[in-house]
Amino acid sequence: MTFEPFEAFSDVEDLAGKLRDPDPSVRRVAVMELADTADPEAVALVGGALKDGSAEVRLQAAIALGEFDGAETAACLVVGLVDDDPRVARAAADSLAELKDPVAADPVFPLVEHERPFVRAAALRALKELRRRESLAHGLRALDDPDAHVRIEAIGVIGYLKAEEALPALIASGKDEVPEVRRTAVGALAFARSSHAGEALMRALDDEDWSVREVAAEMLGKTGVTRAVAPLMARMDDRDWQVRVKVVRSLGQLHAVEAVPLIAAALGEEVSNLRKEAAAALGEIAHPSSRPYLERYADDPDPDVRKNVRWALGRIG
Repeated sequence: MTFEPFEAFSDVEDLAGKLRDPDPSVRRVAVMELADTADPEAVALVGGALKDGSAEVRLQAAIALGEFDGAETAACLVVGLVDDDPRVARAAADSLAELKDPVAADPVFPLVEHERPFVRAAALRALKELRRRESLAHGLRALDDPDAHVRIEAIGVIGYLKAEEALPALIASGKDEVPEVRRTAVGALAFARSSHAGEALMRALDDEDWSVREVAAEMLGKTGVTRAVAPLMARMDDRDWQVRVKVVRSLGQLHAVEAVPLIAAALGEEVSNLRKEAAAALGEIAHPSSRPYLERYADDPDPDVRKNVRWALGRIG
């Protein structure tokens, strides 16, 4: 007995007819089914639905285009990005950010200069994922944008490209008036290995905003800036425990033997996350002087802390 191949979806031509149905719910389902076909020929049809009179159909079209890629898809989503319905615009922005084909950047580039901050930010967000070298100039110019969200997305573009020539601009953004912009800029310095980046990260340890200090402490460990040990140790008394957690982690990553007593003191902290990080850091350093401290907290009430203590003791041997 032979079987005909199972047809999972209606073909594109049949679904195209449903897009002209007077019932918006039928048109909406047709958009969904077109996306399910994964047929490149469906892109133009789904993109056309972004001009539908029903906001629900347009919303579905913006979501559905996230299943495709390429310049044609990006050109369609550009239409949705400027939709008057904020739900459609947000969905188009999310779908744009899913694109991976570098050629998709071409229709997006002009939007970096759009009059609406939301559109400019969404365009930069999309360019970040596409990693086109030409995006660097757009990102650098957008660092001066009056809108903080645009500046944040611009930093993302620059950080993803890991362009050393953009380092001075990133360092300057670490002094932005908006804490979230500063935090993003400090985080983007993780790719850099220059002394200037290390100095900027160490300065950020004294930022007035705790989230900036937290990221700076984390990045210093990831970048391996050994001269940061002393400034990190000075932050062990930071008023925010989230900062201290990252300080402890970085001191462990930097194998800072001189910090063992300070890290060990954190084993007695009330916050279990801090105790857990302290035990892990002592294990990373694996210095024999840590053993008495670790043994004292072998029966910590938190199971994750006990697990890290056992691991650290095993590392010391």
